[in-house]
Amino acid sequence: MEKELLESRKKKIYEFMCSDLYVPMKIKELAVLLDVSREERSALEEVLNQLLMEGKIELSKRGKYSKAEGKFITGIFTGNARGFGFVTVEGEEEDIFIPESQVNSAMHGDTVQVALSLESSSGKRREGAVIKILQRGMKQAVGTFQKSKNFGFVIPDNLKLAQDIFIPIEHSKGAVDGHKVVVEITDYGDERRKPEGKIVEIIGHMNDPGTDIMSIVKGYDLPVEFPEKVLRQAENVGKPVSAADMAGRMDLRDWQMVTIDGEDAKDLDDAITLTKEGECYRLGVHIADVANYVQEHSALDVEALERGTSVYLVDRVIPMLPHTLSNGICSLNAGEDRLALSCIMLIDKKGTVIDHKIAETVVRVDQRMSYTSVRKILKDKDDAERQEYQELIPMFELMEELAAILREKRRKRGSIDFDFPETKIVLDSQGRPLDIKPYERNVATRIIEDFMLIANETVAQDFFWQEIPFVYRTHDTPDSEKIRKLSTFINNFGYSIKIGQDEIHPKELQKLLEKIEDTPEEPLLSRLTLRSMKRAKYTTQNSGHFGLATQYYCHFTSPIRRYPDLQIHRIIKETLRGRMNEKRIAHYERILPEAAAQSSARERRADEAERETDKLKKVQYMSEHIGEIFEGVISSVTAWGMYVELPNTIEGMIHVTNLTDDYYHFNEDSYELTGETTGKSYKLGQKIEVVAANTDEYMRTIDFILPE
Repeated sequence: MEKELLESRKKKIYEFMCSDLYVPMKIKELAVLLDVSREERSALEEVLNQLLMEGKIELSKRGKYSKAEGKFITGIFTGNARGFGFVTVEGEEEDIFIPESQVNSAMHGDTVQVALSLESSSGKRREGAVIKILQRGMKQAVGTFQKSKNFGFVIPDNLKLAQDIFIPIEHSKGAVDGHKVVVEITDYGDERRKPEGKIVEIIGHMNDPGTDIMSIVKGYDLPVEFPEKVLRQAENVGKPVSAADMAGRMDLRDWQMVTIDGEDAKDLDDAITLTKEGECYRLGVHIADVANYVQEHSALDVEALERGTSVYLVDRVIPMLPHTLSNGICSLNAGEDRLALSCIMLIDKKGTVIDHKIAETVVRVDQRMSYTSVRKILKDKDDAERQEYQELIPMFELMEELAAILREKRRKRGSIDFDFPETKIVLDSQGRPLDIKPYERNVATRIIEDFMLIANETVAQDFFWQEIPFVYRTHDTPDSEKIRKLSTFINNFGYSIKIGQDEIHPKELQKLLEKIEDTPEEPLLSRLTLRSMKRAKYTTQNSGHFGLATQYYCHFTSPIRRYPDLQIHRIIKETLRGRMNEKRIAHYERILPEAAAQSSARERRADEAERETDKLKKVQYMSEHIGEIFEGVISSVTAWGMYVELPNTIEGMIHVTNLTDDYYHFNEDSYELTGETTGKSYKLGQKIEVVAANTDEYMRTIDFILPE
């Protein structure tokens, strides 16, 4: 009701401000003309702020509101440790640069109104000045407390917050030097004064085990504990599967069925069945029916939407759903009756799905398999492993056969396969990194990947043609300017890509990745190709998936850990039960855009937190190996130095000032550093020996030097 009232007020005020008689005026004058009482003044401010953020009206430096004439732009401010920043405007590719002198007290994450400078139209990068802060983005920050005699201050962990936060001694909560704290910002300061805050939580001392990761968790505002109401509800719904639960479902308990996951996985949300029918394959992908336990609008559902996704950090998992569900009744544990939503496909020998059925089912997994075990059976032909699982071997061999067919079909249409080694970080009981190594994909991980992809495509295509509101996983065509830059870059290595009229087909990038396979420059060019592409996201419009070269794609296979999967399970179930009437269609059309946007934002937050914890542990690992010699590959070259990547995925930098044998010039065209006197050069993809020289945990950086 409040939302509708706000929209109605917005409409009236906007219409008034667009009228020919309206002249720019301050809020006091507006309030008088609109007959707004003093008590309703805050409601008027809220409406004006909404219109400002939507870019419909503008606010002059003198505080006068008027209809937007395009003089000002609204966007999100991203800070930088050196004082300047950028403003990102929704729907625009290029950010606006904000010099330090024009930041005007904006902080990272703020929604701001920007005036473009006149020079911005001359073909250079757009520059601007922050005119007004419309909404503060950060209410809290995490950092290290430092105490003085009568006050303290917090040095933020987030490098995008350029200023320390002043803490009056009475608001320090007893923190001492070196405490990692959560500080609530009470005053954002201005050009003359630092921001001010009060400590609301002491995480622990910076040297205490686990404090480093918990600081990142708090810094990204990741919810750790579940509210009591949510936990109680999980306990209440997590009861064993009863005869009533199974009524009306397709009973697949006598089908030979396995789960294949990592050894330490606890939330098993997908199981596989596979048989041969003549020349065709009958593949069943059976997904935990989480929607049966998490009802729409329940406390569990509200919490799951807020979290959006499970977060997998180096030393812990922050689940989307409580363990009672994620590791219990929703997990497809071997030997237990479980409710599932199944996509059963008939696939011909060319990899085409010629028939499929989506159904509510009841399943019982025969065996919980690990990727390692399946690899031993199929790749290593391990006698002991094959003996232990001999009754499953025919199905595993069939899986390998079908997966190869599906992969080849995807390859032919141009699907891009980035085969990056993920990082496996081994910690001791104190959270210190013992070992860091690449975590390679194998035959088993690829089988599961191939089967999940085909199930996701099949479900997305089915519901697209039913014209029912849905959440798709989309990936837009790359920006033509970025592709042109990539093309120029790879030419230095003797490679080329064909670019159509402002567009590129994914097949071209796929061919490039095939050409560079097993070359020294492969890791670098693969990463640059990935960076030239846009980020996949959740949308209600089906615009296709560029990277997979498919018109239809969604996320159906992981409802335990991703909210969009859970949401579309509800839509599928209502459709299967014949309940998708006009009222429910209207309901989903109303709620899905927000759910998709929230899920995309939460996914980004999780990715950033995961990257940050990995970077931190890599820095800690290298701090124990100072002075040691490593062999690596030059992964990037810039005017200020070169980055070197080690085989274990750790990357560090050799600063140009540490190249002491000559004065080195940076060649932008060939991306190499060349010595002025010696002619010695360092270029991308070159193997090189380095010495670990220094690490900075705060900046998350590793410095290398060349051996003497």
